[in-house]
Amino acid sequence: MTHSPTDPADAFAELGRIKLGEVGLDDVLQRVAELAKRVLPVPVEVSVTLVRGGTAHTAVFTNELAQDMDERQYAQGSGPCLEAATAGEVLAVPDLATEDRWPAWAERGRTAGVGSSVSIGLPMQEAVVGALNVYAGTPHAFDDDTVAVLETFAAYAAVALANAQLYDSTATLARQMQEAMANRAVIEQAKGIVMAERRCSPAEAFAILSKVSQDSNRKVRDVAQALVDRAAKGPSTS
Repeated sequence: MTHSPTDPADAFAELGRIKLGEVGLDDVLQRVAELAKRVLPVPVEVSVTLVRGGTAHTAVFTNELAQDMDERQYAQGSGPCLEAATAGEVLAVPDLATEDRWPAWAERGRTAGVGSSVSIGLPMQEAVVGALNVYAGTPHAFDDDTVAVLETFAAYAAVALANAQLYDSTATLARQMQEAMANRAVIEQAKGIVMAERRCSPAEAFAILSKVSQDSNRKVRDVAQALVDRAAKGPSTS
């Protein structure tokens, strides 16, 4: 069975119009999967596997068949999408009827009507790796030209993933800097209080805070905050 596919150039142009900074990662990956499905001349279902810290999940899918085929691999701890994601390579299963590397998974696929599949590792090796997975109802559905087109979709998915990771890293760094600045401000306030009370230098004031920190097994920042809070309350009236 064939259908009228979308011209890959039109699909790539549509992807190019997506503003990655304004669209969530899952939304971008869903669009990649849907367009990848539309450009192929045979009916297929598409999914995207992401693996973080050794744990895999299907981020998006065009049909529950693709999700189920992915999750069978996760449950077994092996399969083409996992190997493609880890290695960043193309892993094809030309005919599930003769597939012997993952027999239980292949049998499940045949029962569900899957004839062949290809998983294309996203071209990046960072904290998160992944693969674009395509499942067809007929054997030998993916020739070299088809794989080349799908590799372009995988590359775009990788760019979206890298952009999301960069955003997360930048946001994390910003939070850490804010926390560090807040901690430094509290410590400087506490040093000022100690200097006023003890008539000592900044270095001596910090040494006193450090000694209290060690003796009480608390962080310097917590010791400083307690001192600042105490000073804010003013002298006891009792």
